[in-house]
Amino acid sequence: MGSFNFGELVLLIDSKDRRYLLSLKEGDEFHTHSGYIRHSAIVEMEEGSHIKASSGKPYLVVRPTMSDVILKMPRSAQIIYPKDIGHILLVADIYPGVKVLESGVGSGALSTAMLRAGANITGYELREDFATRANKNVCTFFGEDSLNNYTIHIRDVYEGIDEDGYDRVVLDLPEPWKVVPHLSKAMELGGIVVAYTPSITQAMKMRDALNPDNFVMQDTFEVSVRSWHIEGKAVRPEHRMVAHTGFITHARFVKGNLN
Repeated sequence: MGSFNFGELVLLIDSKDRRYLLSLKEGDEFHTHSGYIRHSAIVEMEEGSHIKASSGKPYLVVRPTMSDVILKMPRSAQIIYPKDIGHILLVADIYPGVKVLESGVGSGALSTAMLRAGANITGYELREDFATRANKNVCTFFGEDSLNNYTIHIRDVYEGIDEDGYDRVVLDLPEPWKVVPHLSKAMELGGIVVAYTPSITQAMKMRDALNPDNFVMQDTFEVSVRSWHIEGKAVRPEHRMVAHTGFITHARFVKGNLN
């Protein structure tokens, strides 16, 4: 992708693998205990190059992945971790042009991933500060034009869904089962609903609410990731791992015995 430009996101990585995400702005400087780096010095650099801070300490300069951005983005609420987002994208089958209702947008981490996959998203969010933060994070990653495919309404999805024709419904809510009664009028047949819940009791209540006549192929799972330490012939699993963060429940909406 070549050199950097003002307005881009860059990731600086030091010798201890500490990572710093910044947006390049004319006249700005990046400051740490190791000194400073002028943003103007990064512009026109080739990706994968090294730059030295005023102290002489080197930093690797690369473009951030979506995972880097999600983990570093400013947040008003707890984000869904990349390990879970990846599986949500797959089980929800997010593709270009798919019409998604997302409720509980939080800081926009999942929104960012679905938008990058090409989704058209309508968000329902109770808190205006969360919606504002999500919009800012999405714009930081994609630019203002991304809002053409991303609209957040300040409203309670438990009270109903105004629109219809949704191909996918993705829920990150404390009580997603309260949304189920509204889905038959909001979703296209063959559509997929996904609920992300921290506790198994929440997942159980969601499954209880999904009538098996109308919601088939039901499944609930969690995702654990464990890195491995590999140094020469010394190979072992890392002592720390990202284990339980939440349960993912998904099901497919079909005709069944609709009234």
